Amino acid sequence: MGKKYTDSVKLFDKSKSYDPAEALDLVCKTSKAKFDETIEIHIRLGVDSRHADQQVRGAVVLPNGTGKNLKVLVFAKGDNVQKALDAGADYAGGAEYAEKIQTENWFDFDVVVASPDMMGVIGKLGKVLGPKGLMPSPKAGTVTPDVARAVAEAKAGKIEYRLDKTNIIHCPIGKASFGVEKLSENFNTLVGAVIKAKPAAAKGQYIKSCVIASTMGPGIKINQAKLG
Repeated sequence: MGKKYTDSVKLFDKSKSYDPAEALDLVCKTSKAKFDETIEIHIRLGVDSRHADQQVRGAVVLPNGTGKNLKVLVFAKGDNVQKALDAGADYAGGAEYAEKIQTENWFDFDVVVASPDMMGVIGKLGKVLGPKGLMPSPKAGTVTPDVARAVAEAKAGKIEYRLDKTNIIHCPIGKASFGVEKLSENFNTLVGAVIKAKPAAAKGQYIKSCVIASTMGPGIKINQAKLG
């Protein structure tokens, strides 16, 4: 562990769980890198992701964005190509982009949006987009006839949340430079969406643990009893 990390750990009690606002204040103070660190949240849920009726997945627009300028690729045809570009898409088109991904290993984008009539093209990319978390889906709002709206939301700070194999959701909620107030708004929006997405099949305690951390900083535990 480096000196900055060691100094950061001294700022809080690792055995203690903090109220969200206090934890966010601490995570800003422990962000000591020379760049503007991303603040991430890690939520362990009391569900079993192996069961289809216990999946937790969705998308939410963070009120203050993520602090990152996302590049958006749209698979569309006809008028939707121009609509996507007018809405701010970085790339929009059809099979030519699918071929570029497959033959050139091209991934100069952060979000993929597709109109439903392009799923034949998109389906062939599942093996390469899926593992990177880039596969568009109706549930996340990235497979939609209204590609312009999906692009606008992605640019405004829409993020997708989903369980990993260990039943944890990992999501960015902004940058250290945002400060406590903006981070709190983003934090509350995301946690609220996750709570709302609780599967009917989930039994017992839903939020098992919640930790926030900056890119290079230590994890700070949040008192999950304060999360609703």
